Formats: sequence, C-alpha cells, structure tokens
Amino acid sequence: MTRFGALDLGLVVTGHGRHYIVETPERTRVICLPRGKKSDCVVGDRVRWMPTNSDASEGVIEHVEPRRNLLFRQDEWKTKSFAANLDQIIALVAVEPTFSESQLARALIAAEAAGIPIRIVLNKIDLPQADMARARLEPYRRMGVEVLEVALKAQPEASRATLLACLQDRATLVLGPSGTGKSTLINRLVPDARAQVGDISAALNSGRHTTTTTQWYWLAQDQPGALIDSPGFQEFGLRQVEPQQLPSLMPDLREAAAHCRFYNCTHLHEPGCGVRAALERGEISESRYRIYTEIHAELSQKRW
Repeated sequence: MTRFGALDLGLVVTGHGRHYIVETPERTRVICLPRGKKSDCVVGDRVRWMPTNSDASEGVIEHVEPRRNLLFRQDEWKTKSFAANLDQIIALVAVEPTFSESQLARALIAAEAAGIPIRIVLNKIDLPQADMARARLEPYRRMGVEVLEVALKAQPEASRATLLACLQDRATLVLGPSGTGKSTLINRLVPDARAQVGDISAALNSGRHTTTTTQWYWLAQDQPGALIDSPGFQEFGLRQVEPQQLPSLMPDLREAAAHCRFYNCTHLHEPGCGVRAALERGEISESRYRIYTEIHAELSQKRW
C-alpha cells in the first residue's frame, strides 16, 4: 500500500480557485483545499483526501491519482488544464447560429491529441437551413467522425433517446458555444441539474466564489453516466502540440501526408506534397486546409 492508500478516495466535481468540491464514493460532497500552494486539480480527477473537521464536511487534497487523459483550454494569455479522465467528448453545434468550423476543428485536434473519442452532435435539424449545416459537416463524416442529429426543443424525446444511447456508463465532456442548445441538452438529460448547481453554489458560498466553471453532472439514477460542462472558454489549448505533429492529428491530412516526397514536409510549399495534391483533387476541403495553415502558423510562433 502506498502512503496515500489509507486516505479517502474522491472525485473532483467542480472548483474555483483553490476551493474544490470532492465527492466520495457514497456521493457525499466535501469542500477541499489542496495541500501546499500549488493548485493543479481539475474536474474528473480522482484524488486522495483527508478530513480537516469533525463532521468531515471539509478536507485537504493530499494526492491526485494518475490521469488517463487531460484537456487544456487557452485564452489570450495562458493555457490551463481543465478536465481529466474523460471517456468521450460531444462537440455540440447547431444549424443556427452558424458554427465556427475553426473551433470545431480545434476541438477534434485536442481530442485526438489526448486520445479521447469525440462525436459531433448537430442540433436544430428541424430548421430550414439544416441541409446547409449537414453539407459543412460532410468533410468530418468522410474522415470517420460520427455525426448525430437532434432537435432538442422540437423533438425532445427522440433527441434524448439518441443521446442516451451513447452516454451511458461514460464520462462525457459537452462542448458548445452560446446558442447551440447546450443548457437545453444538460437539462433534458440531467433532471436535477439546477439542483446540483445550487448545492455546489451553497457549498462554495456563491457570494465569494463563482460556480460558472467546469462542472460534473450525474445522469438520472437509471442512466449511469455523467456530463461535464465547461462554459466560458472559446478555444482548446493546443500549445502542447508540436507543429510537425499537427497533420497526424487531422485524419484527412494524415492519410494524404503518407504520400509526401519528403518525410519532414510541412505541406505548405514543398514539391511532391501529398496533402496539397489531395487538396487539388478535392479530397481535402479548402476550409480544412486553411484551418491547418492557420493553426500551424500559431504553433510555429515562439512557444511559451
């Protein structure tokens, strides 16, 4: 037994700053602080903790168990980890408003880099522009990404059944910009979602701590599984990816890159480039290649 083996095991379900809510195997939730000054826990972490008061309502995190995977987000200034130990990701997009293909591509690259399966869910398929949205997603279907279609408001029961079929027994991160229907999705699948948020707000004292950060929701009792929602960020962090690694994380480019004349081809200007040849043949879409060049340029700039 390790020196942490005698400590209680818990799951990090949300947090703000240095304050975390840790859930025990019996589903009791405890406010915990990490030991020392460093705060590197994220939602989905399995941790070892010990109580610091008589009723075990507060505690200290002594150790983070080894992670299966880890995701990063980034803003203008920094990259930060935010979720761990995921079984899959759902990238929620909608017929209206028009989704950003660049954001979608970044989500797929981040998932590929972390080794996490990802599905795309297209919402609002009852709207007249649905065929246009389907056409924009066709390159992703061709590269093997599963695309599910739902109408969360117009067809709530059918949509719920479609989603539950792929959510059971999995910890699933749900992504989606404003207006895609992410809140509707969570409320359809987690009947007591607002109550879970309220409990955490009360525990963290919402007057001092915001709870608009990454949060873990359990599905209904008869539907084992969990949803993780992380609002308030626009792009995945990709700075951990090396520029030369990028094509291997984009399935359509990866296949074409195997036919390049040079092993270290950047797919930007070299002769005998399999990627640009596939682009000319229409096997890689112009939007996908444009996204590749943009991200490659970002990753090639001076890193941290």
